[in-house]
Amino acid sequence: MSTKAELIKELIDMQTKFIEFEHKNGMHPDDYYNPGAGHELENYKNDFMEKAVQVLDMAHEEKDSAWKR
Repeated sequence: MSTKAELIKELIDMQTKFIEFEHKNGMHPDDYYNPGAGHELENYKNDFMEKAVQVLDMAHEEKDSAWKR
């Protein structure tokens, strides 16, 4: 399992690549919501959300929060 810092770095890297794609190609909603097989952003939305939720869970665990998904 990745550490919280590693996950945050991965999220920042993913976001940087997303912004580069947007600047280079423009952005159509299909690029994000329905990119299709082989598209540069094919798994972006799901991968980003999965990592972000892992960071959220780790942060709540660190603070002994009662929040649970």
